[in-house]
Amino acid sequence: MKKFVLVALLLLATAALGVKNFLQQSLWLPLPYATGYVELKQGQNLSSLCAQWLAQGWLSQGDCQRLKLQSLLQPELRQLKAGVYPIAASRVGEVLNLLRSGKVAQFSLQLIEGQTLAQNLAALQNLPYLQHDVTDIAELTALLQWPAEWGVPVNAEGLLLPETYFYTGHSKLSQVLLRAHRALIRQVDLYWQQRTPDLPLSNPYQLLTLASIIEKESSHLPEKPLVAAVFVNRLRLKMRLQTDPTVIYGLGDRYQGDIKREHLRDPHPYNTYVHAGLPPGPISLISDSSLKAAAVPAVSDMVYFVAKGDGTHQFSRTLAEHNAAVQQYIFGKKP
Repeated sequence: MKKFVLVALLLLATAALGVKNFLQQSLWLPLPYATGYVELKQGQNLSSLCAQWLAQGWLSQGDCQRLKLQSLLQPELRQLKAGVYPIAASRVGEVLNLLRSGKVAQFSLQLIEGQTLAQNLAALQNLPYLQHDVTDIAELTALLQWPAEWGVPVNAEGLLLPETYFYTGHSKLSQVLLRAHRALIRQVDLYWQQRTPDLPLSNPYQLLTLASIIEKESSHLPEKPLVAAVFVNRLRLKMRLQTDPTVIYGLGDRYQGDIKREHLRDPHPYNTYVHAGLPPGPISLISDSSLKAAAVPAVSDMVYFVAKGDGTHQFSRTLAEHNAAVQQYIFGKKP
């Protein structure tokens, strides 16, 4: 009798092990993910996920049944967390472990210094797994808030800090841009506190506006403080800034790559050949180096500069010196 019981128990154990191995095979089934990401939506569970794989032809009805039975033996297989995950393996068990981990994918969004806000927004519209709830400057302007001492910015141009920002699947673009806006406010306020005394600027918004002009005029880091000094000196002397990037910005789509005399006479508000002082607001997103240069310009009496054609500029104190530099570097005449 005892022998019979032992044999029966052994047979049951063998059968149980066989069933366990049979069910566990469901965790080794391959899933042909090719996009690099797997998504579990809010409210989705193991049953609906398996139904999705069944509809895609990746698993059979029997596979799903085995997987559901296996989840009774391993309840943790049902403890899935919604999100978009980077897929590095393609077996059912590995994918379920990933969906339990909560280690969702981190996507990147880059704002580019020297580009306008419109250019940046256009580049962001095709980013994956992002809710594009902001499509133009007007929509963004309505979302932003700035300190009272900034006055009233004309729009959202320049009011984002150009950096690389990370977001998780199906985040709202507006949320990421608000982070960039708050970072910009902090950065500008920091440099405003550290600025050279007696700058001819009324508020941090004007500091940002000046920085954007420096950004567009020079990408050569060592000379940015000197470019800033030229514009600060012109503001102090009540000279018009006469900077082409402001003219180009104000022309918008009318600018086709070649600035003409008629453009320099165009009365739009950003034309610093026509209007004295700073333009109404920034003309691009700005880098830290341009903002620092605007806050702490070089000590110099230069009031002119002209591009030398190699990414740097020739600076001059007098109109005669400047005209000679123009002849040399623009028209190719030897001094």
